[in-house]
Amino acid sequence: MKKTLLLLFLLISRTFFAQADCATALSVCGNSNITYSPTGIGAVNENLGGCLSTGEHNSIWYRFTIATGGTLTFDLVPTDPNADYDWAVYGPNVTCGSLGAPLRCNAATVIGVGASTGLNMTSTLLSAAGGSLTPYCRYLDVLPGQTYYLYIDNWVGAGSTTVAPFSLTWGGTATLASPFTDPAIQPHPFTPPGVPAANPANPREIIVCENPMIFNFNSLSAGILNGNPNFVISYHTSQNDALSGANPILAPLTVNTTSTYYYSIHYQDPANPSNPINSCRQIGLFKFKYGNITGNNVTLYACNNNNLGTATYDLTSAAVFGDPTATKEYFTTMSDLNAGINHINNTTSYVSAEGTVYVKITSQYGCVAIAEITLKFYPIVVVTEATLRSCFIDTKPSTALFNLTLAPVTTLGGATKEYYPSLTDALNGTNPILDAQNYIAPNGVVYIKVFNSNGCFGIAKVTLIVLPPVYSNVLEDKIICMEDTTTLDAGAGFTSYKWSTGATSQVITNVGVGSYWVDLKTGNCITRQNVKVYASEQPVISDVDIANNTVTVNVTGGTGPYKYSIDGINWQDSNVFNNVPRGDSHIFVKDSYDCEPIDITIVVPNLVNVITPNGDGVNDMIDYSALGSKQNLVFNIFDRYGTKIFQADKSNGYKWDGTIAGKKVSTGTYWFSVTWNENNKKNTLIKYSGWVMVKNRE
Repeated sequence: MKKTLLLLFLLISRTFFAQADCATALSVCGNSNITYSPTGIGAVNENLGGCLSTGEHNSIWYRFTIATGGTLTFDLVPTDPNADYDWAVYGPNVTCGSLGAPLRCNAATVIGVGASTGLNMTSTLLSAAGGSLTPYCRYLDVLPGQTYYLYIDNWVGAGSTTVAPFSLTWGGTATLASPFTDPAIQPHPFTPPGVPAANPANPREIIVCENPMIFNFNSLSAGILNGNPNFVISYHTSQNDALSGANPILAPLTVNTTSTYYYSIHYQDPANPSNPINSCRQIGLFKFKYGNITGNNVTLYACNNNNLGTATYDLTSAAVFGDPTATKEYFTTMSDLNAGINHINNTTSYVSAEGTVYVKITSQYGCVAIAEITLKFYPIVVVTEATLRSCFIDTKPSTALFNLTLAPVTTLGGATKEYYPSLTDALNGTNPILDAQNYIAPNGVVYIKVFNSNGCFGIAKVTLIVLPPVYSNVLEDKIICMEDTTTLDAGAGFTSYKWSTGATSQVITNVGVGSYWVDLKTGNCITRQNVKVYASEQPVISDVDIANNTVTVNVTGGTGPYKYSIDGINWQDSNVFNNVPRGDSHIFVKDSYDCEPIDITIVVPNLVNVITPNGDGVNDMIDYSALGSKQNLVFNIFDRYGTKIFQADKSNGYKWDGTIAGKKVSTGTYWFSVTWNENNKKNTLIKYSGWVMVKNRE
């Protein structure tokens, strides 16, 4: 179909839709896809030549340079099948003023289904005139460093009035030059601004805190360029402007959240301002998203432990804002928040009374909100002091076994308790009492830490009182005669009695000598009191002195005063008996307990006061051989000066004949002493003394 030039339309197009001319052709960046929507023509209606005889309609010019040689193809696909696209390739290495005939040219009419056109590896055509039905031409063989121009025109006329964007995809074995694929030129990846949209197919989003707001686009440049040198970035309000670099945004602009904005990056070779790749552009698009934030006022509860009037709060646990990337600053007053001074630093362990904390919330995009945290106490754990009383331990009466769990320190349901020996330990949670049901201690105090379901606690003091043993002040040891019995009285005032005899009465009778005990119950405590009934100590006749007919009884032991008797009937206080007849006699003694008396048998020897040792057989000697059966019998003779001159014993028959070593003593008075031990259980010592006159007539 022959295309007719519509002069009026072109004039209008050039007036309102001026696009790139050959001289301002867009550089192609490598083999990247191209998407564009040409409307109108540039400042010059170019002399196109070849198959393009009707001039420009809605056109765009591209320039590309070959990086590596080979074959080159492309597919140009309109987004609307009713759009009719023509194209031509010029070069290599020509100038816009003298393009010459196109190397490839296609003005075929291929609207409707399959409206794509371009270069492929199967076509043999070098040119397709207008109205033909052959949309593809033969590929190009290209060499490195060659530069070509590609002209693309969305033709409109009597056969087609559709204007639509296109997409172009490169093919073949050749590659196109680009600064964006050369790591020597671009060592780092560019960083697109903003964050991905919820739908990844949509433009990235830059969060702003106001809508609308005045935005300085240049604030994005450093982040996008990411340290890549010799690249220049500009910002635009349309894709076509971004691709061509036209109409850049040069000053801060009022932006909104509905429009799409573009950035355009191109290389500027510092050594070659005419380098073809300098005009190569890489574009991106983004939108603004309203990111204002609202803080949540929160009430935060903590424990007023032990009713101290303060609690420890973790301010960071207050859900004032849901985004974890936001930063939060905490202040005690709004004026401090506004001034940015006196921050609360210990935010996870903030000690405070009930009150308010102010939070400045800053989102990752710099938007700010303010929230209030109201600090409140959980209900306090109410505890009361208590006293525990427990009975003494028998083996250590100063201590008792306490069940601390029975201390009535709280009426709180579901409470848990910990037990400590001191208030400091209770506050710090150190040295807990592990077996609270079997706690052995003297009088003193312990502390119970009571927790509610919120983990709050109160501390109660528990006084421990050891109930001491309560003894009878009536019950005492007794001394009785061995043959007697007595009565034991534990005294009144006890709850119960239990004697070792099995009796359960206060008083027990007919108690003989022995050891007894009684369990005395006072309240719930039982005190075992021991009591002994002793046999009175029997007096002992230690010795008896006999002088002529006088007997003196010496007694030890027992309990005085003593009573003495010769016949066991008549008793006297004196231990001296006079006129005791010669021969055997009984001596009876008892002490103040009036028990069965003790008695011994004594012998009052026959008294010889004069001897005449002349051999006539009459009174020739003193003879005590009759006492020879007594134990330890000793018979001594003394002169008037008290010097012992003779000892009669078993060897001489307990006799003295008035001689010393066979020589008669002088006539005179001599003294004698006879001692022995009676043959009784106590071996009573008997002393008998007297004097004797010795008459030697020779």
